[in-house]
Amino acid sequence: MSRSKALQYYIIARLLLAPLMLWTVTTVVFLLLRSTPGDVADAILGGRAPESAKEELRKQLGLDLPIWLQYFNYMGQLLRFDLGSSLTSRGQSVWEVIWQYFPATVELAVCSMAIALVVGIGVGTLSASHPGTALDAGGRLFGIITYSLPMFWAGMVLQLIFAVQLGWFPFGTRFPSTLLTPRAITGLYTIDSLLTGNLSQFFAALHYLALPSITLGVLLSGIFERIVRVNLKQTLQADYVEAARARGIPENKILVSHALKNALIPVITVLGLTFASLLGGAILTEVTFSWPGLAGKLYEAIALRDYPTVQGILVFFAAIVVIASIAIDILNAYVDPRIRY
Repeated sequence: MSRSKALQYYIIARLLLAPLMLWTVTTVVFLLLRSTPGDVADAILGGRAPESAKEELRKQLGLDLPIWLQYFNYMGQLLRFDLGSSLTSRGQSVWEVIWQYFPATVELAVCSMAIALVVGIGVGTLSASHPGTALDAGGRLFGIITYSLPMFWAGMVLQLIFAVQLGWFPFGTRFPSTLLTPRAITGLYTIDSLLTGNLSQFFAALHYLALPSITLGVLLSGIFERIVRVNLKQTLQADYVEAARARGIPENKILVSHALKNALIPVITVLGLTFASLLGGAILTEVTFSWPGLAGKLYEAIALRDYPTVQGILVFFAAIVVIASIAIDILNAYVDPRIRY
């Protein structure tokens, strides 16, 4: 089979698996929400509301129907791309809630991922290129600590040090109340302020974004540091690297042009898995730093048992993870033909 045909079959197989993965996630979310203790009517109306009012609300929400019928009704809505209406956001549709809060999550996630890649690849490369030295030991220690630290604990400690005691960074919101927010173009404050040419808004948005994104990015960088360090060490011992050294090629050129390129191939694979971790970490980060993003809204909806909002946001996140995973798999298959099966 030719290389192009193998790649086509691989892409088709991954695309056919996507609906199955989304259906599985949707079903699990639906069943878990219905099996958790508590009553959505109590969460919305309060425990002292009349039972007749609670029954009426359950009837309006369709919660009085058998669970199998609720499931088929919900799946029918999803097939029409209808996520329903939020129960706690003044009648907003779930799509409106998503588009209102999602840009803040995107901004945090993109900045965090950029920091994680730069720090992780940098520390991993430095550690692998100096085996047996203090730099190598420091790189290993960095990877272990950042990989194992709880996000919520690290976030609170860093806020106490850098925001409360030192006063270097603000916290508790996304933008200062003393400035007008950037004109909405993309919803990303840093991008919108640059597009409108307002540097004061840009630096203000960057200032508020810095601490949560650095926290999440550094904690995720341990994943990339460990992968880069291990693979780069193996690559530096390969025969073609030894041959390059024998030809008198400078060590720095060997590291950058020969070894590092091949050592970064596994990083592409891990990007898809890390993206899912990034969304999970974003939930804890947004809650810890009071960041007004979609993950924080999800936490609020779970506390209020807002079924449509919780289901809609989780399905939306699942779709993003599935799409990102497929894109990473296809890119990895294109770069490294050995993974095609």
